[in-house]
Amino acid sequence: MSTKLWAIGMIFFSTLLTSTAQLFYKFGSAKLGFDIVSIITNVELIMGLLLYAVGGTMMILSFRGGEVSVLYPIFATSYIWVSFLSIYFLSESMSFFRWVGVLVIMLGIVFIGLGSNKLDKVGGKIAN
Repeated sequence: MSTKLWAIGMIFFSTLLTSTAQLFYKFGSAKLGFDIVSIITNVELIMGLLLYAVGGTMMILSFRGGEVSVLYPIFATSYIWVSFLSIYFLSESMSFFRWVGVLVIMLGIVFIGLGSNKLDKVGGKIAN
């Protein structure tokens, strides 16, 4: 099965949703109390949950259009998005090793993408 372009777009968009959800979790955690009223009235926490639900649903639907071994590494870009979003919205700093980690994730995604175009083991034909 070859991975369709719409599935790649959908999984990419789901990474943006889930990364944004993590920011909402962070904002919601500042106001979080451990009583039921505080939890159900925490708008940021609820927004994070909704974004995660939509992102997760989109991820599941995108798996219908492609290979998990191609799509899930794209989902791993969530770690990259969260790093950039936390710098911008939370004024967090990135150390040298965090930047190295982002680079390693990016290289891993590139290598997996390149590897998906190599020889198909079934019959030795080149996969497209």
